Amino acid sequence: MSQTSPIDTAFDVRSDSGGRDPDQHSATLRRYHQLLWSKPLPDGSPFYLDSGFPGAYLHHKSQLGEFALASDTIVHTFASWPRMAHIIERVSDEDREEFHRIGRTVGGAILFPANRVSGKPTINGSRGMHPRIRDRFDLTLECIRRHYTGDANPLEKTLVRYADFFGLFGSFRGYVDFFLLQDLVIENHSAVRFFTPFADFTGSALPGTLEAYEQYRARTLAFVAARNVRIAGSVTGE
Repeated sequence: MSQTSPIDTAFDVRSDSGGRDPDQHSATLRRYHQLLWSKPLPDGSPFYLDSGFPGAYLHHKSQLGEFALASDTIVHTFASWPRMAHIIERVSDEDREEFHRIGRTVGGAILFPANRVSGKPTINGSRGMHPRIRDRFDLTLECIRRHYTGDANPLEKTLVRYADFFGLFGSFRGYVDFFLLQDLVIENHSAVRFFTPFADFTGSALPGTLEAYEQYRARTLAFVAARNVRIAGSVTGE
């Protein structure tokens, strides 16, 4: 981290959340989100996020529309999932803790709309519940890519409910570049770099073997590390 950077990309947001969900209770994470994503949209329109709006984690209101946004972790270790217990128990305590720690840096979090539409689940909720996604961000990003191209995907109905939010970024490239997700797509933004081999949403989203889980963990950590470098550079101009 540069000495002049207002963001410490090594900071574990669990440390100031009082044992509660950092996405809701870490003041540092919220401040980092506000600083990072209060910036011009791809078309140049200003997009300021207010942290003091009653009842909202972060809020934007302008001629572009009104948006209440919330933090969501994009790193899941699956350590508490019963179906993964037979695999997780074979992972060393050191590797488990590293996964948790790095996953809880700012590079492991993103903003999604927080408001429910017609009482239906948010993006956060839908991607956690869907058996073909299981909270995996690489699979979520593939759904978002297909939303922009108009192709069917497991989260299609949910993403359509938030079309105004995705419209802010103009295109999949605009969305990826805005949220500094370039290391999870190939160079021309036409495809996602998956954490495990991708079977077009036909198989389980959970890594089914220790080898698959280790690949998932390694690729996830590499992505978060690369995104943290981008985040640090974005606020220092380096």
